[in-house]
Amino acid sequence: MKAPPTPEKGGPRTNREIRVPLVQLIDAEAQNRGPTDINEALRLAEEAGLDLVEIVPNANPPVCKILDYGKFRFNEQKKAAEARKRQKIVEVKEIKLRPGIDEHDYDVKMKAVRRFFIEGDKVKITLRFRGREMAHQDIGYRLLEKVKAETAQMAKVEAEPSMEGRQMVMILAPR
Repeated sequence: MKAPPTPEKGGPRTNREIRVPLVQLIDAEAQNRGPTDINEALRLAEEAGLDLVEIVPNANPPVCKILDYGKFRFNEQKKAAEARKRQKIVEVKEIKLRPGIDEHDYDVKMKAVRRFFIEGDKVKITLRFRGREMAHQDIGYRLLEKVKAETAQMAKVEAEPSMEGRQMVMILAPR
């Protein structure tokens, strides 16, 4: 019978979890103390009433800092939340066209495409062929070329027009 594996905790190692004989120590006043024995570093952290936290585990020797671990974790979570808040998720919006689209309908669709680019989204333009329209794929290709020409200032072509079954697809991304 084996003992169950010890659960891995997230975040940096602290205090007695640090199992190296020598660490690069940064004290509570942010002064670099240089390479220090682990027992000496733990004693200094205990005297200050703080924790010894491994900041850079891959360095040789690992960099450890004397600080309040609870406050450190709180600040790390705040930074992560701020980064998530600033992150922009790029969506792919789809515009569906037909080869015989009327001029006004085309203008309305292009207005929507421009709005999507202003919002920072990619646009997938799908041109659907029905029945005998498959024999006139050149009409559809010309329509997609017209769309490409009209959006050239605000968008770049990410995927050139290509056939996928009964539809022709082109993907545009904002500049």
